[in-house]
Amino acid sequence: PSAAAACIVYVSRCDAIRFSKDAFTSSHQPDKKMSLVDLQSKRILVTQADTFMGPALCATLEKAGASVIANTDALDSAAAVEHVVKDAGQIDVLLANLAIPAPATAAAEVDDDEWFNAFRSMVDPLRYLTQAVLPMMTARKQGKILLMGSASGMRGIRKTSTYCAARGAQLAYIQSVALEVARDNVQVNAIAQNFVDNPTYFPESVQSNPAFVKKLQREVPLGRLVSAEEDATFAAYLCSNAADCFVGQIFPVCGGWVAR
Repeated sequence: PSAAAACIVYVSRCDAIRFSKDAFTSSHQPDKKMSLVDLQSKRILVTQADTFMGPALCATLEKAGASVIANTDALDSAAAVEHVVKDAGQIDVLLANLAIPAPATAAAEVDDDEWFNAFRSMVDPLRYLTQAVLPMMTARKQGKILLMGSASGMRGIRKTSTYCAARGAQLAYIQSVALEVARDNVQVNAIAQNFVDNPTYFPESVQSNPAFVKKLQREVPLGRLVSAEEDATFAAYLCSNAADCFVGQIFPVCGGWVAR
């Protein structure tokens, strides 16, 4: 054939190949507008909504379509928690956001007040909340509990034995409960975080301290704080149906400070 004819044939083949590729792309690849974090119709109870990761969580969850029940009430007794849960109505996801400033006390000097306050503030409410929401979730054969925990429960920190012990107890509790309710289609998991931007542990006064900046570079492979949005977006994913396969998992979100 002539050069012109050959060119026409070549162009036609290229167009056919391009058409086939475009057709495959449009029918087999997800729409860029689609997201794995789809929380439409989910009612999510967020505790301590005004502290720790609360504000970032509420904003991110609402952006993903969830109806957020932002709780700021005290959770210091089973009766108080039952009241919160009753007022909330249907709860599809419990997001247990529980935190206190970490006391910095040498192990030999920890007193009863410090020890019991840590467990009253972070461990007891987790049990009260879990016991309050599980009956409705197991009866419905659907639900999720996600703890915003700490990587300090996986790796010790000097002079924070009380805090680390309470955080470790949270993680152990989550793993145990998860095994009990997995067959009821209730997923129980935890994020174990550290070096995540939040006002409770890393206020501006800490972040601007040169000594902290050096520590960040020395101890965190990521070399920076995980942003509140990054952490909250991962939490939102774990609240979604896309995360139904996770049972009793502890997910470190800490820039590599804990590798497992």
